[in-house]
Amino acid sequence: MIYDLLVYNIGQLILPKYSPKPLKGQEMKVLQVMENAAFAVLDGKIAWYGTDKESKTMSAKHRMDGGHKVVSPGLVDPHTHLVFGGSREHELPMKQAGLSYLEILAKGGGILSTVEATKLATEDELVRKASFHLERMISYGVTTIEAKSGYGLERETELKQLRVIRRLQEKYPAEIVSTFLGPHAVPSCYKGKEDDFIDEMIGLLKEIKQEKLASFADIFCETGVFSLGQSRRYLQKASELGFGLKIHADEIDPLGGAELAVDLGAASADHLVAASDEGINRLSKSDTVAVLLPGTTFYLGKDHYAKARALIDRGAAVAIATDFNPGSCVTENLQMIMSLAALKLKMTAEEIWNAVTINAANAIGKGKEAGTLEIGQQADFVLWDVPNYRYIPYHFGVNHAEYVYIGGRKIWGRQPYG
Repeated sequence: MIYDLLVYNIGQLILPKYSPKPLKGQEMKVLQVMENAAFAVLDGKIAWYGTDKESKTMSAKHRMDGGHKVVSPGLVDPHTHLVFGGSREHELPMKQAGLSYLEILAKGGGILSTVEATKLATEDELVRKASFHLERMISYGVTTIEAKSGYGLERETELKQLRVIRRLQEKYPAEIVSTFLGPHAVPSCYKGKEDDFIDEMIGLLKEIKQEKLASFADIFCETGVFSLGQSRRYLQKASELGFGLKIHADEIDPLGGAELAVDLGAASADHLVAASDEGINRLSKSDTVAVLLPGTTFYLGKDHYAKARALIDRGAAVAIATDFNPGSCVTENLQMIMSLAALKLKMTAEEIWNAVTINAANAIGKGKEAGTLEIGQQADFVLWDVPNYRYIPYHFGVNHAEYVYIGGRKIWGRQPYG
């Protein structure tokens, strides 16, 4: 057998336990790591892995010395708002003055200013801007990503965002899972008529399904945005139309979004900073993934983070994500989020790696295709310039990725000085 690529002299090969369902509770505490390892790629897929000693007799068209460093599956970012126009650095003084997200929104800022900028941007402009952000995400080791619409709040711009996501998928080898988040905020013209807006978004779901523009439907269930009842009606209709379900749940107030996600069999409930004990208990008895976004809490200057320890210790499945967006978490760096998960969510290194690989993949319906390095799976992997897997959460704020491969092909590499 002559392989296409053989990666040898790997100090630690991270092999998250393959599972078509997310790892829950105690399962998250176990991370499979092979020391002094090697693996081989054939036709873009993992064809073999074993010890470095075993690799000495193997033949390959290309060989790569792992430098006794760490190799992991490509990271999965299961919650991003990748496509948007403009930026919102002008809001930083308001945040510094102590205004809350909802107070900035009430002043016509926040998401509404991004909506306006996104409406004004052409499709080509949005592709160029999103490409810049996506390439940066890939450079941090992300090979599978979820991307939402939600900065249109009306038919034309929402469809424009989703078409941009489709163009990005055609342009880049990274896997991009598209989510329709039309009910992301209440447009000014629908204040007091939120049910009518939900009806409009439900109507748009049918068109999106026909054009195959999104795999998931999402809604912002929160005080001042959409109620539990409105969220249930929208998500039930989305489910009937064949969409997977996600929900922005219990970020600010414990409205019962986590419970609703479980009731409807959603793939994930996201944010959960204010999730109730009942919500946490319900999640622990389900396969709905709790996608936690500590970067958002950090960027908004809040002290109370999602209760990751309670979720994991009671048996829930947890993933983490950047929540990259122009207003409440302006970072493409999932490695930084791994550090925040350690420092603020009190997650162990093993739990963190499972949270950005197999569990994150399950949160976006890719548990059978991403987040592991099982034989037969696509060879998406990262060579990390670190001595061991615990080092990345420990050394924060920098990029530890040395090479990023998708389908066994290098798509990003750090250039040496000189």
